[in-house]
Formats: sequence, C-alpha cells, structure tokens
Amino acid sequence: MQAELCNILNIKYPIIIAPMFLVSNVEMAEAAIRAGVTAAIPALNYRTTEELREAIRQVKKNAGGPLGINLIVNKSNFLYKEQLQVICEEKIDYIITSLGSPEETIKVAHQHGVKVFCDVVNVAYAKKVEKLGADAIIAVNSRAGGHAGGLTFEELVPELKKACDIPVISAGGVGNGAEIKDVLEAGADGLSMGSIFIASTEAGVNDEYKQACVDYGADDIVMTTKISGTPCTIIKTPYVEKIGTEQNWLEKLLNNNKRLKKWVKALTFMRGMKNLRKAAFSATYKTLWCAGPSIEHVKEIQPIEKIIERLVNEYEAAK
Repeated sequence: MQAELCNILNIKYPIIIAPMFLVSNVEMAEAAIRAGVTAAIPALNYRTTEELREAIRQVKKNAGGPLGINLIVNKSNFLYKEQLQVICEEKIDYIITSLGSPEETIKVAHQHGVKVFCDVVNVAYAKKVEKLGADAIIAVNSRAGGHAGGLTFEELVPELKKACDIPVISAGGVGNGAEIKDVLEAGADGLSMGSIFIASTEAGVNDEYKQACVDYGADDIVMTTKISGTPCTIIKTPYVEKIGTEQNWLEKLLNNNKRLKKWVKALTFMRGMKNLRKAAFSATYKTLWCAGPSIEHVKEIQPIEKIIERLVNEYEAAK
C-alpha cells in the first residue's frame, strides 16, 4: 500500500487519520504513528492554546513521527492567530486548513517549514489554494463525515489530478482495504479516513458514541444544518428523528440576513459544538453524533493498531 503521501510524510501506509472534532486526541495520534500512518487533531479540540501546545509536545515525546493539526481559518475561529503561532513554534509536520482562505496560514507556516494541506470540494477552489502555495489538497467527497462535498471520489479525484500539479489526498467514505485500493487506483496520492476510527479504544469519547458506530450503518447517516449552519453528517438516532435535521424558520431567516449572517453562523456553530460535546462525553438522550457512511464497515471497537492491520490485510486480499 504505497502512494506519494508516504514520501511526503515518511510513513509506511498512505493514510491520515482525519481530524475529528472531540474524537481525535493525543492517544489516537500516538497509536497512529506507531501503526505506520499519521493523524491530525483539530486545534478546536483544545480550549486554550497552551493545552494545544502541551498536546503537541506529548505526541512528539511519546511517539515521534508526523503529526498534523487541523485549523479552521475563517472568522468563526477566534483563536486562529494564536493557534497558528503555537503550531509553527512547535514545528508541526503539517496543517490541514478548513472553512476559509488559507492564504495567511500558508505564508506563515512555510516560513517555519510547516506543510499545509487544504480541504477542497471542487477544482476551482483547488486551483486557488495551489496558486497560494498549498503543499497538497484534501479532496473532500460526497461520502465524507462531517462537512461533506458534492462529488464522489470517482469524479473528484481524477478532476483534481488533471487540473492540479500538487498531491491529491482523498477524504470520505472509505472503510475497508478494498475501497482504499479503489481510491488509489483512481489516482489519489493518499487517503484521509476518520469515521471508522471513532470506534477505537484510543478515542476519548464515551462508549455509547463508539458503540453507535458499530450498531448503525451507512443508511443511518443523515445531513443536518442544525449544528453549524452548514450541512453536516450525523447518525440518525431517535433524538435526531425527533428534532429533525433542518433549521427552523427563524434560524433560516437570520442566516439569510446579510448584516447578521456572520454572527448568526458563529452562534449556531458554538451552540452546535456545545451539544456535540455533551453527547460525546456524557450520558444523555440528546445524542448528536457526527459520523460518515464508512461506519458501515465498523463491526467492533478495536485498537487503532488492529484497525490499520485489518485495512492492510483487506487491501492485500483485494489486489
């Protein structure tokens, strides 16, 4: 299982364990590195920049190897500049940018020798970030968990490979080794995989969240705008069925107001993150669990080492 991402980050297998809000943590990153892959952690998972700094140092001390940090680069992230400063001071291997222009991030990161991979959902945006100096693009397809794109990997990866000269890392919908093979054969230079690692022993969320990824499948994944104001994939629990997946009339009205839109989206995001945090870390019937359709392939809660081992064996069997 070889691709350009192995060369870029000096890893055995071309897989990034994707940055997942609340789920990704130091233990997952350390286990990923030991298993021959890499992992990225959202900066948003830490309440302060000093907590972020300490997490980075812990991974570097305990596991070495390549570590990434996911950085939200739009105005909803009030800690953006401080987080970027810490990331660069600690010389993280790569940043994954989301939800905004990565121009400043790329400029500052490159001054410190830090690579920048940018989330994209189409060719137009991919060409923009390539022009800005991105080191690779994360091709977020329609089967990604969280904020998904609009195209399948079969459509998106070849389009980006044709239009861009930088590596293309496919993100979304992959849960077994045979699917890894399909994505690499489509031209991807690596993969970003998240949802199947929620049900890992290292993930810091509660057992109910992990077990949900075992018990539910691809048909149970729905889109909601209630969490961040932007369509996001979640598991259709009884609570989600009760509250629905669309914003109410007032939320929609405020979101369409040009003067208020920015602040409404920020408040919606903050409220949604608070609800996700409650569901992820405490026993509650108000379960809002983010996941993607690749949970279809999750059959039990396992250590990350075993999940990677399964993927490699399935890949070899599919060749």
